[in-house]
Amino acid sequence: MRGIKERMTGLLALPKEIALDLPVVMATGRGEVNVENYKSILEFTDERIKVNTKDGAMTIEGERLKLRQVTTENVLISGRITGIKYS
Repeated sequence: MRGIKERMTGLLALPKEIALDLPVVMATGRGEVNVENYKSILEFTDERIKVNTKDGAMTIEGERLKLRQVTTENVLISGRITGIKYS
């Protein structure tokens, strides 16, 4: 099914993140990460925030991490970001 969606996305020139419901991750320096199209927050400490996405779990690591904004579409994380990992 995903193969068909990917081909249709290419034919119709649709953005992949919209058509396939993929996460969009935008980092602003080391101070902020915005994750769009997430499913849930799995873990939250001041050193690690783990977010579940359709593409798997994503862990944002750092210091003094905070959830600045949480909506149904995106989560905005601030602090001193030291790493972003997928698992």
